[in-house]
Amino acid sequence: MKSFLRATTAFAAIALAGSAFAADLPRRAAPPPVFTPVPVFTWTGFYAGFNAGYGFGTSDNNGPTVLGVNGASTLVLPGTTAAIAFPGNRSNDGFVGGGQIGYNYQFTPGSGFVIGVEADAQYADFGRERNRFVSTGPLAAQAVFNPNGLSGLDYFGTVRGRLGYAFDRTLVYGTGGFAYGSGGGSQFGTGVSSNDFQTGWVAGGGIEYALPTDSFLNFFRSSAVTLKVEGLYVNLDRNSNASAGAFAVNNAGALVTTSSPGVVVASGGSRVRDTEFAVVRAGINYKFGSY
Repeated sequence: MKSFLRATTAFAAIALAGSAFAADLPRRAAPPPVFTPVPVFTWTGFYAGFNAGYGFGTSDNNGPTVLGVNGASTLVLPGTTAAIAFPGNRSNDGFVGGGQIGYNYQFTPGSGFVIGVEADAQYADFGRERNRFVSTGPLAAQAVFNPNGLSGLDYFGTVRGRLGYAFDRTLVYGTGGFAYGSGGGSQFGTGVSSNDFQTGWVAGGGIEYALPTDSFLNFFRSSAVTLKVEGLYVNLDRNSNASAGAFAVNNAGALVTTSSPGVVVASGGSRVRDTEFAVVRAGINYKFGSY
């Protein structure tokens, strides 16, 4: 019995000493919290999107064009005459819209220079002035249009370089390059063949902003959605236009120009000049790759 008591006492003393020793030992430190850095936004990557806006002619047309036609023009009955007047000082304007694709490269993420290339194709509705004219008599024509206006331009496109500077999610840029356009034929769908495809140049600039993921406008919930506003000046060369001076398509489906038989230019007249117009538009892009 005494031996049992001595053993129990010794065990208890050892246990107490061990607990005190363990309490003096340093505790194991908790692991540090995991820190995930937020990626720095970069404009580098391919993108595609849509745009819409307004275009208006910038050419100066100071006065009306008045043409006299007789039976030889095939626009009136033989032995009769008529005068056709196209208004001046009216700028052709209307809706433009289409899509774009491109690629940007940013030299330093965050803030820094950005270079890129972009191509776009646009529908152009400059048709409100297309058939605006006054005639002193009935005409035998399928279509009549202003030979000096933008009426023949139904679509255009550009291939441009871009150079800008990014302030994190805001990009300010200038742009310029090649432009082209056509009206699908100056006859506006009558089937008459004409060479009205035009090429030229374009220049402009704009500002683009990458939406934060939690923005209510960011329906993709992605850091790759950007909004832009830009202005462009487009100049298309008309000097090689085979149908320059065309203003009507007769009932036989043939083009009638200011130099056709039976047509007299009373005032104004067709001026072979560049097709010049400006575009102001807004767009949305989706950049492939969230950063």
